[in-house]
Amino acid sequence: MEDKSIPFESSHSEPSTDSNHGWQKVTYVKKQKKKQQKLADSGKVIANGSAVTGADNVFKSLEKQSDERRKRIAAQTAAMYAVGDAPVRSALKHRSDDEDEDSDAEGAVGGAENGLVGEKKREKVKKLKKLKVTVAEAAVKIDAADLAAFLADITVSYESQQEIQLMRFADYFGRAFAAVTGSQFPWLKLFRESPISKIADVPVSHLPEPVYRNSVDWINQRSFEALGSFVLWGLDSIFVDLTVQLAGSKGSKKGGHQTSSKSQVAMFLVLAMVLRRKPDVLITILPMLRESPKYQGQDKLTVIAWMIVQSCQGDLCVGLYFWAHHTLPLVGGKTGSNPQMRDLILQVVERIISAPKARTILVNGAVRKGQRLMPPSSLDLLLRVTFPAPSARVKATERFEAVYPTLKEVALAGSPGSKAMKLVSQQILLLAVKAVGGGNPELSREASNIFNWCLTQNADCYKQWDKIYLDNIEASVAVLRKLAEEWKELSRTQSSLEALKETLKSFRQKNEKSLIGGVDAHRSHFRDADKYCKMLLASLARGRGCLKGIGVVLLAMAVGGAIVSQNLEDWDWNKFSVLLNAPES
Repeated sequence: MEDKSIPFESSHSEPSTDSNHGWQKVTYVKKQKKKQQKLADSGKVIANGSAVTGADNVFKSLEKQSDERRKRIAAQTAAMYAVGDAPVRSALKHRSDDEDEDSDAEGAVGGAENGLVGEKKREKVKKLKKLKVTVAEAAVKIDAADLAAFLADITVSYESQQEIQLMRFADYFGRAFAAVTGSQFPWLKLFRESPISKIADVPVSHLPEPVYRNSVDWINQRSFEALGSFVLWGLDSIFVDLTVQLAGSKGSKKGGHQTSSKSQVAMFLVLAMVLRRKPDVLITILPMLRESPKYQGQDKLTVIAWMIVQSCQGDLCVGLYFWAHHTLPLVGGKTGSNPQMRDLILQVVERIISAPKARTILVNGAVRKGQRLMPPSSLDLLLRVTFPAPSARVKATERFEAVYPTLKEVALAGSPGSKAMKLVSQQILLLAVKAVGGGNPELSREASNIFNWCLTQNADCYKQWDKIYLDNIEASVAVLRKLAEEWKELSRTQSSLEALKETLKSFRQKNEKSLIGGVDAHRSHFRDADKYCKMLLASLARGRGCLKGIGVVLLAMAVGGAIVSQNLEDWDWNKFSVLLNAPES
């Protein structure tokens, strides 16, 4: 077997003379060189790899930068979380002292990076979801005693500035409901999709009774002028939010994204309390709401309808007055044919007349501070939407027919013979005569009834009728026909039979002239009119004869009674009694 020798190198060139017993120490040449190099380096670098002298100072600089970086990261983390101990940066273990500086520096950088990752993770963990606060939850936290103290303070602080007092009042509830988000009070969606009955008590129903009572008692001491300005200010704030929401809906592809201000809960709440406690404020701002374009539109009408319902809680007559003067006229406008708008208008009046004892309250309060709840113009419009042409009937027609009797009674209510009723009857007569001659049978029939009512209220209406007779011959024929056919009932209610007789005679004279030289198209009407005039004059004559006959009978009875009374003492009352009780043969 061939020997594979490995070259050795001795440490000495001559044999050793010490006690090695002939043994010689040998080493690998390459290993020896590496060992010498290591020993040379060990004099310059310490165990942890830091440079001591010379060009190796770069290691010391690197370690210093690493330490500073660690300190900065720790300080930032501590400041972010406001705690003494920094969060766990990573899962790396500590390096041993015998590792070289390159791995130490890499570990420092890696630890910093892992620390940032851990920091981000901790941020995500620490971020809590915002708790949703409902209107009811925010309302129940309002303290009545604190509110009372606040109201007393602002009343003294702004004694002569009631507008500022009311704004501070609104601010108080704005802070109370600041945590309520738009998703918890989506008022526009609620008002659009809910019937009036569902939104009537929004958001007042959530308010504790002591808080509500303190609020309305304080509101009651404010002036109408200040409250009117405040209501307009609050309404403007709501309509600004409405504009923002409508713009957001148009900008969204789905059309459902809407933003809402938190303060709108408080604004609706304070407006509701003002209108419930001082409903007449709504009448003071009526001209502004009716004339200004910024208060017009279907979406804005939902808020106006809500305001009417709030005022009805305090005074039902105010609600009907506002409805008749502001809301009903919209039916005759450009948007009157809109089914949704008609539905909203009807919902309001249906709620008003369905309230307990509504008919009695409204009829007794038909005239309010010299103003009628249902003026003649409103009655005329109501007539036309309740009795349209057969081809123009819609779903809303039946609902108008249901509310018409009560509203008509309110429109015609008043003290008979009074100066105000005389004026109203003359105004209504002019409107009714046009409706009678409109060519709509149902409308003509109802308008004829109203025309006859005018004749019963004021004798001057006969003179007014005489003046417009020729220009309204077709309507006059319809009224004369009704009088002739229902004379027995209508004669009892006429304001003056003598005035009616003189008017009929005047009509006959005009008929004769028109038949001689009138237009052929109207001759038939004048012939019919003349026929009914003759019938009515005959009825009046017979009635006069009957009255004369009754007068003669009453006079004879009076004379006979006087004669009999003289001989009463001479009568034998016992014989008279026997005569009355005698059995029939």
